[in-house]
Amino acid sequence: MPNLTRGLYCLSLLFLLAPAGMSAADELPGYQQSLDQYMEKAAKEKSPFSSSDMAVMEKAGKDLASSMPDPGIKVGEKAPDFVLNNALGKPVNLKDKLKQGPVVLVFYRGAWCPFCNMHLHVLQESLPEFTKYGARLITITPQTPDKSIEQFKQKGYPFEVLSDLDSKVMKDYRLYFELPDELVAVYKKHGLDIEAFNGKDRNVLPVPGSFVIDTSGVVRAMHADTDYKQRMEPSAIIDALKQMQN
Repeated sequence: MPNLTRGLYCLSLLFLLAPAGMSAADELPGYQQSLDQYMEKAAKEKSPFSSSDMAVMEKAGKDLASSMPDPGIKVGEKAPDFVLNNALGKPVNLKDKLKQGPVVLVFYRGAWCPFCNMHLHVLQESLPEFTKYGARLITITPQTPDKSIEQFKQKGYPFEVLSDLDSKVMKDYRLYFELPDELVAVYKKHGLDIEAFNGKDRNVLPVPGSFVIDTSGVVRAMHADTDYKQRMEPSAIIDALKQMQN
């Protein structure tokens, strides 16, 4: 099975496989390790997708990579300010948070995405290291607050989960894209309705992106990739936070 299709195929395993934790007590959790374990398990499962489904998914991935060859705002740019409500309906302002210390800002696709859940898991495990450098984690998703509160309560996240309901922040950070109708149809056929998470007529997602922002609002490190399986490692975030103190 091609790599891109295999990644999309993992949608069928959302509730079958749990994210891996730390490999040793004295090591930071690694996203790549969790991803490798996940993909190894997924490769052993029979694909529910037809060849035509796979062709649609392959084309969608290639088209996105072609249309967004270099997504995300870059190191040295000023991070656009925003005010978004968190899962509890409380407004959160980036500028206000930066007064308290650096911010690790992470855009993810939604509670339905296993790769997002794996990334959030290793980030959560790394929070003690982030706080050593005075940093806080803020996450942004296009899903509605009711879906975020479900995820927030289930996972016990000790960080902000914000809903970008009009997609403005995703656009400001140059991560926004719309799902093609053909891909939406394939997702629905296999039980994934993006609108059920994001709201009516919102078949939109961010390219997964992570940004380390200093107290002056400048991006000091970032990662964004149209291959949604690729994410910023906690170790890279910590390296950026260390450099900010030098």
